[in-house]
Amino acid sequence: MCNACLMEAIRASVRTHPTAFEHSAAAADASRGAAANAARENLSRAKGRIVNLTHDYDEHFPTFDGEPGITMQRLSSFERDGSNVFRLTIDEHTGTHVDAPLHFSSNGASLSGLDPQQLVCPLCVISIADKARHDVNATLSADDVENWMMQHGRIPHGACVALDSGWAARVNDPSFRNTPDGKLAFPGFNRDAAGLLISLGAAAIAVDTLSLDPGNTKDFAVHHAWLGSGRYGVECLANLDQLPATGATIFVGAPSHRGGTGGPARVLAIV
Repeated sequence: MCNACLMEAIRASVRTHPTAFEHSAAAADASRGAAANAARENLSRAKGRIVNLTHDYDEHFPTFDGEPGITMQRLSSFERDGSNVFRLTIDEHTGTHVDAPLHFSSNGASLSGLDPQQLVCPLCVISIADKARHDVNATLSADDVENWMMQHGRIPHGACVALDSGWAARVNDPSFRNTPDGKLAFPGFNRDAAGLLISLGAAAIAVDTLSLDPGNTKDFAVHHAWLGSGRYGVECLANLDQLPATGATIFVGAPSHRGGTGGPARVLAIV
């Protein structure tokens, strides 16, 4: 199928059946199988270069609410007790972390309910860095997704689609979180892009910022649409600029505490 025909077919699908994929168990099963096959194909071509997509974090790492996301209480020291042990108190949504569907739905899957087959995914990286240089609340739009597909082909079923805004480079600067007057400001997805990616069967979306929605959101439309459809998200990724637009495989080391709405994760990619 020609690229123009592909794009028109996708647009028609979104207009006519915007949530068809999320209501079809058969499609979900097919998507998981297709994702596993695509991940295996990517891995078979991989040269073995590992890219760490995880920020190190401590109590100074920026958070959405501005409060420290982790505290560490020393319970023992090697010099005194023969071992080093800390007790951690962690906000689920801090550092490089996963948002489970339960985070923005009444009965969605918790972290322990995520399908492991969807935590190893073909990775598609879409850059909006140029746009973000001129607009701190820039969004990845459906047009951006379509333009990416015109260059790189259809997004695979079960893929993780990551937004690269260049924001990871700001992580040690207050501008990662807010403007000088204290208003939240950072790029994210918009609702139309989320709807298009749902129709395409993507398993996850990811950002290099504090939220799937842009900083100036009033309604968290992307969180509601995406997590409400049973999919998961990843926030605060690092080093997306070290990856190709397509061909990498992402490994999302999500925690698995029962009833969890999210949690810090070790996220890696292999190219």
